[in-house]
Amino acid sequence: MSESKSIIEIWVYLSGSPLLALTLTLAAYQTGLWFYQKMNQNPLANPLILTIFIITTALHFIGMSYDKYFQGAQFIHFLLGSATVSLAIPIYKGINQLKDRMLPLLASLITGGLVSILTSVGICILMGCDKTITDAFYAKSVTAPIAMGIAERIGASPTLTAVFAVLTGITGSILVPLILNAMNFKIWWQRGFVVGIVSHGIGTSRAFSINNEAGTYSSLAMGLHGILGALTVPLIYQVFNH
Repeated sequence: MSESKSIIEIWVYLSGSPLLALTLTLAAYQTGLWFYQKMNQNPLANPLILTIFIITTALHFIGMSYDKYFQGAQFIHFLLGSATVSLAIPIYKGINQLKDRMLPLLASLITGGLVSILTSVGICILMGCDKTITDAFYAKSVTAPIAMGIAERIGASPTLTAVFAVLTGITGSILVPLILNAMNFKIWWQRGFVVGIVSHGIGTSRAFSINNEAGTYSSLAMGLHGILGALTVPLIYQVFNH
Protein backbone atom coordinates (compact mmCIF):
# COMPACT_ATOMS: atom_id res chain seq x y z
CA MET A 1 0.00 0.00 0.00
CA SER A 2 2.80 2.36 0.92
CA GLU A 3 4.64 1.50 -2.33
CA SER A 4 1.64 2.38 -4.49
CA LYS A 5 1.19 5.59 -2.49
CA SER A 6 4.84 6.47 -3.11
CA ILE A 7 4.43 5.82 -6.85
CA ILE A 8 1.37 8.09 -6.92
CA GLU A 9 3.28 10.82 -5.07
CA ILE A 10 6.18 10.53 -7.51
CA TRP A 11 3.79 10.76 -10.47
CA VAL A 12 2.06 13.81 -8.99
CA TYR A 13 5.46 15.47 -8.64
CA LEU A 14 6.57 14.55 -12.16
CA SER A 15 3.29 15.57 -13.79
CA GLY A 16 3.66 19.03 -12.31
CA SER A 17 7.29 19.40 -13.39
CA PRO A 18 8.28 21.13 -16.64
CA LEU A 19 10.83 18.36 -17.15
CA LEU A 20 8.05 15.89 -17.96
CA ALA A 21 6.91 17.93 -20.99
CA LEU A 22 10.51 18.45 -22.11
CA THR A 23 11.31 14.74 -21.77
CA LEU A 24 8.09 13.78 -23.54
CA THR A 25 8.87 16.09 -26.47
CA LEU A 26 12.43 14.83 -26.93
CA ALA A 27 11.44 11.17 -26.52
CA ALA A 28 8.54 11.52 -28.97
CA TYR A 29 10.74 13.09 -31.62
CA GLN A 30 13.46 10.49 -31.13
CA THR A 31 10.83 7.78 -31.59
CA GLY A 32 9.54 9.47 -34.74
CA LEU A 33 13.08 9.77 -36.11
CA TRP A 34 13.79 6.11 -35.36
CA PHE A 35 10.61 5.03 -37.17
CA TYR A 36 11.43 7.32 -40.12
CA GLN A 37 14.85 5.69 -40.52
CA LYS A 38 13.36 2.21 -40.19
CA MET A 39 10.99 3.08 -43.03
CA ASN A 40 13.96 3.99 -45.26
CA GLN A 41 13.13 7.71 -44.98
CA ASN A 42 9.78 7.30 -46.66
CA PRO A 43 8.19 10.79 -46.89
CA LEU A 44 4.91 9.40 -45.55
CA ALA A 45 6.74 8.42 -42.35
CA ASN A 46 7.71 12.00 -41.54
CA PRO A 47 9.05 12.01 -37.96
CA LEU A 48 7.18 15.18 -37.05
CA ILE A 49 3.81 13.58 -37.81
CA LEU A 50 4.50 10.72 -35.42
CA THR A 51 5.90 13.16 -32.84
CA ILE A 52 2.71 15.22 -32.88
CA PHE A 53 0.58 12.07 -32.61
CA ILE A 54 2.58 10.72 -29.66
CA ILE A 55 2.54 14.01 -27.75
CA THR A 56 -1.16 14.63 -28.39
CA THR A 57 -2.07 11.10 -27.30
CA ALA A 58 0.13 11.30 -24.21
CA LEU A 59 -1.32 14.67 -23.13
CA HIS A 60 -4.83 13.28 -23.53
CA PHE A 61 -4.21 10.21 -21.39
CA ILE A 62 -2.29 11.95 -18.60
CA GLY A 63 -4.74 14.87 -18.56
CA MET A 64 -2.14 17.58 -19.02
CA SER A 65 -3.30 20.91 -20.45
CA TYR A 66 -1.42 22.57 -23.30
CA ASP A 67 -0.48 25.50 -21.06
CA LYS A 68 1.18 23.20 -18.56
CA TYR A 69 2.86 21.23 -21.35
CA PHE A 70 4.26 24.43 -22.85
CA GLN A 71 5.91 25.33 -19.55
CA GLY A 72 8.37 22.55 -20.28
CA ALA A 73 8.31 22.64 -24.08
CA GLN A 74 9.13 26.37 -24.07
CA PHE A 75 12.79 25.47 -23.58
CA ILE A 76 12.76 23.96 -27.08
CA HIS A 77 10.61 26.82 -28.36
CA PHE A 78 13.26 29.25 -27.10
CA LEU A 79 15.80 27.65 -29.45
CA LEU A 80 13.71 28.73 -32.46
CA GLY A 81 15.21 32.20 -32.10
CA SER A 82 18.74 30.84 -32.39
CA ALA A 83 17.69 28.64 -35.31
CA THR A 84 16.30 31.69 -37.11
CA VAL A 85 19.54 33.64 -36.69
CA SER A 86 21.53 30.62 -37.92
CA LEU A 87 19.77 30.90 -41.29
CA ALA A 88 22.43 33.49 -42.13
CA ILE A 89 25.03 30.69 -42.31
CA PRO A 90 23.71 28.86 -45.44
CA ILE A 91 23.03 32.21 -47.12
CA TYR A 92 26.64 33.26 -46.51
CA LYS A 93 28.03 29.89 -47.66
CA GLY A 94 25.88 29.84 -50.80
CA ILE A 95 26.46 33.44 -51.85
CA ASN A 96 29.01 32.49 -54.53
CA GLN A 97 26.69 29.90 -56.04
CA LEU A 98 23.90 32.47 -56.03
CA LYS A 99 25.84 34.72 -58.39
CA ASP A 100 25.67 32.21 -61.25
CA ARG A 101 22.06 31.19 -60.61
CA MET A 102 20.63 34.45 -59.34
CA LEU A 103 17.84 34.95 -61.89
CA PRO A 104 16.23 31.48 -61.81
CA LEU A 105 16.51 31.28 -58.02
CA LEU A 106 15.01 34.71 -57.41
CA ALA A 107 12.27 34.07 -59.99
CA SER A 108 11.30 30.79 -58.30
CA LEU A 109 11.53 32.39 -54.84
CA ILE A 110 9.25 35.32 -55.70
CA THR A 111 6.81 33.15 -57.67
CA GLY A 112 6.65 30.50 -54.97
CA GLY A 113 6.09 33.07 -52.24
CA LEU A 114 3.32 34.86 -54.12
CA VAL A 115 1.55 31.67 -55.17
CA SER A 116 1.57 30.37 -51.59
CA ILE A 117 -0.17 33.51 -50.37
CA LEU A 118 -2.61 33.98 -53.25
CA THR A 119 -3.78 30.36 -53.30
CA SER A 120 -4.20 29.86 -49.55
CA VAL A 121 -5.72 33.27 -48.81
CA GLY A 122 -7.82 33.15 -51.98
CA ILE A 123 -9.27 29.75 -51.07
CA CYS A 124 -10.07 30.99 -47.55
CA ILE A 125 -11.89 34.03 -48.95
CA LEU A 126 -13.86 31.91 -51.44
CA MET A 127 -14.86 29.49 -48.69
CA GLY A 128 -15.96 32.36 -46.44
CA CYS A 129 -13.51 31.56 -43.65
CA ASP A 130 -13.34 33.70 -40.54
CA LYS A 131 -10.88 36.60 -40.82
CA THR A 132 -8.83 35.16 -37.95
CA ILE A 133 -8.14 32.02 -39.98
CA THR A 134 -7.60 33.88 -43.26
CA ASP A 135 -5.06 36.27 -41.73
CA ALA A 136 -3.08 33.36 -40.28
CA PHE A 137 -2.52 31.99 -43.79
CA TYR A 138 -0.55 34.99 -45.06
CA ALA A 139 2.75 33.89 -43.53
CA LYS A 140 2.20 30.13 -43.29
CA SER A 141 4.79 29.25 -45.98
CA VAL A 142 7.59 31.12 -44.19
CA THR A 143 9.58 29.24 -41.55
CA ALA A 144 7.63 29.16 -38.28
CA PRO A 145 9.70 31.56 -36.08
CA ILE A 146 9.63 34.29 -38.74
CA ALA A 147 6.00 33.53 -39.60
CA MET A 148 4.99 34.12 -35.98
CA GLY A 149 6.78 37.48 -36.01
CA ILE A 150 5.04 38.46 -39.23
CA ALA A 151 1.69 37.42 -37.73
CA GLU A 152 2.22 39.77 -34.79
CA ARG A 153 3.02 42.65 -37.16
CA ILE A 154 -0.17 42.23 -39.20
CA GLY A 155 -2.37 41.51 -36.19
CA ALA A 156 -2.91 37.82 -36.96
CA SER A 157 -2.76 34.98 -34.45
CA PRO A 158 0.87 33.78 -34.02
CA THR A 159 -0.40 30.46 -32.65
CA LEU A 160 -2.64 29.73 -35.64
CA THR A 161 0.08 30.88 -38.01
CA ALA A 162 2.56 28.50 -36.38
CA VAL A 163 0.08 25.62 -36.70
CA PHE A 164 -0.48 26.33 -40.39
CA ALA A 165 3.26 26.74 -40.95
CA VAL A 166 3.98 23.33 -39.40
CA LEU A 167 1.17 21.70 -41.39
CA THR A 168 2.53 23.32 -44.55
CA GLY A 169 5.99 21.99 -43.79
CA ILE A 170 4.73 18.46 -43.15
CA THR A 171 2.54 18.41 -46.25
CA GLY A 172 5.29 19.87 -48.43
CA SER A 173 7.96 17.47 -47.20
CA ILE A 174 5.66 14.56 -48.11
CA LEU A 175 4.24 15.74 -51.44
CA VAL A 176 7.06 17.77 -53.01
CA PRO A 177 9.52 14.85 -53.45
CA LEU A 178 6.74 12.74 -54.97
CA ILE A 179 5.77 15.52 -57.38
CA LEU A 180 9.39 16.23 -58.35
CA ASN A 181 9.98 12.53 -58.97
CA ALA A 182 6.89 12.38 -61.17
CA MET A 183 8.19 15.42 -63.10
CA ASN A 184 11.61 13.73 -63.44
CA PHE A 185 13.48 16.50 -61.60
CA LYS A 186 16.92 14.99 -60.92
CA ILE A 187 19.16 18.03 -60.29
CA TRP A 188 19.68 18.21 -56.53
CA TRP A 189 20.11 21.96 -56.16
CA GLN A 190 16.84 22.56 -57.98
CA ARG A 191 14.99 19.99 -55.90
CA GLY A 192 16.42 21.40 -52.69
CA PHE A 193 15.54 25.00 -53.51
CA VAL A 194 11.94 24.07 -54.29
CA VAL A 195 11.63 22.13 -51.02
CA GLY A 196 13.04 25.07 -49.04
CA ILE A 197 10.51 27.49 -50.51
CA VAL A 198 7.53 25.21 -50.06
CA SER A 199 8.17 23.40 -46.79
CA HIS A 200 10.86 25.43 -44.96
CA GLY A 201 12.55 23.79 -41.95
CA ILE A 202 10.73 20.47 -41.99
CA GLY A 203 11.44 19.94 -45.67
CA THR A 204 15.02 21.14 -45.24
CA SER A 205 15.76 18.54 -42.58
CA ARG A 206 14.46 15.85 -44.93
CA ALA A 207 16.49 17.28 -47.84
CA PHE A 208 19.70 17.09 -45.78
CA SER A 209 18.94 13.47 -44.89
CA ILE A 210 18.85 12.59 -48.59
CA ASN A 211 21.48 14.76 -50.27
CA ASN A 212 23.83 17.42 -48.89
CA GLU A 213 23.55 19.73 -51.94
CA ALA A 214 19.76 19.53 -51.80
CA GLY A 215 19.85 20.34 -48.08
CA THR A 216 22.19 23.30 -48.61
CA TYR A 217 19.96 24.84 -51.28
CA SER A 218 16.85 24.08 -49.26
CA SER A 219 18.23 25.93 -46.24
CA LEU A 220 19.30 28.76 -48.56
CA ALA A 221 15.78 29.00 -49.98
CA MET A 222 14.26 28.86 -46.50
CA GLY A 223 16.46 31.73 -45.30
CA LEU A 224 15.85 33.91 -48.35
CA HIS A 225 12.12 33.18 -48.22
CA GLY A 226 12.11 34.20 -44.57
CA ILE A 227 13.80 37.52 -45.34
CA LEU A 228 11.57 38.18 -48.36
CA GLY A 229 8.45 37.23 -46.38
CA ALA A 230 9.34 39.46 -43.43
CA LEU A 231 9.71 42.43 -45.80
CA THR A 232 6.80 41.85 -48.19
CA VAL A 233 4.02 39.91 -46.41
CA PRO A 234 2.96 42.92 -44.26
CA LEU A 235 2.80 45.03 -47.44
CA ILE A 236 0.77 42.38 -49.27
CA TYR A 237 -1.54 42.15 -46.28
CA GLN A 238 -2.17 45.90 -46.41
CA VAL A 239 -2.99 45.71 -50.12
CA PHE A 240 -5.52 42.89 -49.55
CA ASN A 241 -7.06 44.56 -46.50
CA HIS A 242 -6.99 48.21 -47.53
